[in-house]
Amino acid sequence: MRDANSFDDFYRSTSGRAIRYGYAVAGDPAEAQDLVQEAYARAWQRWSQVGTYDDPEAWVRTVGHRLLVNRWRKVRNSVVAYRRHGPPPPVRPPSENTVALVSALRQLSADQRQAIVLYHLADLSVAEIAAQIGVPSGTVKARLARGRKALAALLDVNFPEEVRNA
Repeated sequence: MRDANSFDDFYRSTSGRAIRYGYAVAGDPAEAQDLVQEAYARAWQRWSQVGTYDDPEAWVRTVGHRLLVNRWRKVRNSVVAYRRHGPPPPVRPPSENTVALVSALRQLSADQRQAIVLYHLADLSVAEIAAQIGVPSGTVKARLARGRKALAALLDVNFPEEVRNA
């Protein structure tokens, strides 16, 4: 059985030193806090055993240090993988049509833009959009119709009949 009071006393009396140790080892206060928090969480999970150790604080420091080493390994492995595979291929700039569409979408109301993007780019049905955003299907249809009309004016295009009636 865990003894919450003894763990609380242990935490209060040792956490400051553990944070200072973590900061000195990791070199970053936020990372030190994360490591120490995780180490104390693990100590709490095993407090019935850790609480019987001669120096439970040493156990917390050891766990924190191992967590830090594991993070460093992950970073190192990421760098090795990056070097092995090289940088990603360059991304081509957006086309003129894409720039015009994004510019026109920004000029629509947020509700119309959301409906148009969910319908035409995310391929959701009117019913799925209505369920997702919590409005009636008729509201989604109205937003789509008004949004398409505004887009057509902004882009100076005519949508095909099947798009206008969708």
